[in-house]
Amino acid sequence: MQQGGGCVSSMMDKADLPCIIQGKAVLGEDVPMKNLLAAAATLAVVLSMPAAAQQRALSDPVVGHPNPESLFTSKDKKLNTNKQAALHIQRELLKCHEWARAKEWLTDAYIQHNPVAASGLAGVVHYFVDIAKQKPLDPCPALSASDPNAVVAVVAEGDYVTILTRRELPYADDPTKTYTTTWFDTWRFVDGKADEHWDPMALGAGPGPSAAASKPAASN
Repeated sequence: MQQGGGCVSSMMDKADLPCIIQGKAVLGEDVPMKNLLAAAATLAVVLSMPAAAQQRALSDPVVGHPNPESLFTSKDKKLNTNKQAALHIQRELLKCHEWARAKEWLTDAYIQHNPVAASGLAGVVHYFVDIAKQKPLDPCPALSASDPNAVVAVVAEGDYVTILTRRELPYADDPTKTYTTTWFDTWRFVDGKADEHWDPMALGAGPGPSAAASKPAASN
């Protein structure tokens, strides 16, 4: 930073731009033009980067349940039926990509609130098969804590089941490093089939974690 009209700090910020333009850097010394251009370019990138892009996760990592399939049961008959259907959606559809079987657990109407997928059974199948390009896994493995979108918790009440899952995302300023956060899927069930769906997807946010379910898990 500038002090008393000169460039005297070893840390540069917006106030140092006049010094760079004048051919001076730290301590006000003359430096080669190529060094000045490099310093100016670096400073411009840092200053133009949104503050959010430079943030680092402060939270503990999200960890999947050690026995996720045990979460999909209930002593209540209706809740157990809905949770078992949710298990099939999470395992056979979202993990193993067996979308040819989607009608076993999704209604034809399947009201969709994910903005990148159309409503209707045909719409969701089109998204995962034609857009996300998912291919069936054979054999279909059980859900596990090592899944990239590992199940953290399952909550069921009335006609609704919500699954909380682990999601790993790259840092905006350094895609080689990642952090974990939480995704959710909520379904409303009718006669044992999902009839309506919600999740936190936003336009331009990329695919949900299920689209990369066959990718090996990475550590936080």
